[in-house]
Formats: sequence, structure tokens, C-alpha cells
Amino acid sequence: MHASHRPPRHPRAWLPLLLLSQAAVAWLWWRWGWPVGLPAMLATHAVAWWGVLAPNAALYGPVLSRLPIADRDVWLTIDDGPSDQTAAILDLLDAHDARATFFLVGERARARPDLVREIARRGHGIANHSATHPQARFWALGPRRMRAEIEGAQHELRNITGSAPRWFRAVVGHANPFVSAPLRDARLARVGWSARGFDAVERDVARVVARIERDLAPGAIVLLHEGAPHGRSVEMIAAVLGRLEALGYRAALPE
Repeated sequence: MHASHRPPRHPRAWLPLLLLSQAAVAWLWWRWGWPVGLPAMLATHAVAWWGVLAPNAALYGPVLSRLPIADRDVWLTIDDGPSDQTAAILDLLDAHDARATFFLVGERARARPDLVREIARRGHGIANHSATHPQARFWALGPRRMRAEIEGAQHELRNITGSAPRWFRAVVGHANPFVSAPLRDARLARVGWSARGFDAVERDVARVVARIERDLAPGAIVLLHEGAPHGRSVEMIAAVLGRLEALGYRAALPE
């Protein structure tokens, strides 16, 4: 599974495509006027926005959305911690003999370093989920702030555990043209998902589990959260673990 770890190699590969597309738009506008030029411009802008907003879009750099395996293994990923619920989630994972990767927020890790070390001690993965989790504006961060978010979390997690994370998940799954350069420099690979239940906002446990189950397959990357405002994250993770067992899936790490 190590082949799945693909940090960006060419963080500005999108730039020639952007320049070429806009040159083509300008030519179309000059040749046939706005009835052709305007739709062409809107289409190219739509593609650029798709690269920002679609969680598994690889326009601005590679993103892993599924593990290339045939075994009935899935990768459980738990975002937004550490939190008051981390200890209970660790006990659940132990009870089900399951492994997960915790995508942690740097400032929250700094406030709860013992929980971070406990995650690692119990054999789970620790990954980078930004320094401050700027949910409303991550998609719009400029190059300096984007680098600070990625490198800040990397610094905190490395100081706490002694090891640098290898995986990164963008906040809300959004990316932009400035995400790949700091990922390349930190040797971080971006991770999306292939199965989600909207557990951060949905209160109904059964609906969350049903949505995830619809997308389960060998190598699925399952998106879960801890510390959701509705307070039911532990219950939801317990239900997902139970359903995975019933369906014959094993929650394992990609390393």
C-alpha cells in the first residue's frame, strides 16, 4: 500500500493549463464574439472551481480517494480531534480490534498532547488536518497562510510524537492552487474519501451508517469525525464498526 503515498511532485502543473485555457478563451472571443467566448470562459472557470470544491478532485495535485487493494480492508479516518471523545473512541477501536488514522488539528493537539501520544501508543495513525481548522475559508487561503496551516500542524504533531505525519486531509476536503507546494516540501500525501455519512452534521445514526454502507468496497476510505456538535460521534463510530464487522470488513492502516 506504500505506493498510494504520493506527495505532489509538480505543485504548479495547473498553471500552464490555466494560461492555455484562457488564451483559448481570448481567441474564441476575438474570433466569434461573446456568444462563444463567454460560455467558454464560464466553462474554464467552472473547472477551476471544481478543483477547489470537489474533495477528490486532483486538478491542483494528487489526492488518494481509495486504496488499490482487493482484500476486504477499509481505511477508517477520523477527523477534527483530539477531543473529549478521543479516549472513548480509542476504547471502541480496541474492542473491535480495529485501526484508524486520526487526522488531527495542530492547535487541538497542542492542548491535549497526552491524547495524541495515546493514539500513537495504541497503534493508530496520526495525520495532518491543518493547524487551526479554518473551515469557512480554507478554500480561499493564500500561499503564505496555506503553508502556515500545513507546516504548523506538522510541527506540532512531530514535536508531540517524534514522527512527522505522512498524510494530510484538507479542511472540508477543499483545495486550491496553493495546497501542493507545502505538501511537497513536507512529503505529505493528500487524502480524500470514498465513503461518508455526513456524521459531522447528521444526528441520525442509522442514516449515517446506511450512507457509508452504500459506498463500502475493498480499499474504501471511510470519513468519520469526532467532537461533532450533536454529541453522538462515539455512538456513530460504534455503529459503523459494528456494521463493518457484520459485513466482513477489517479496519486497517495503509502502512
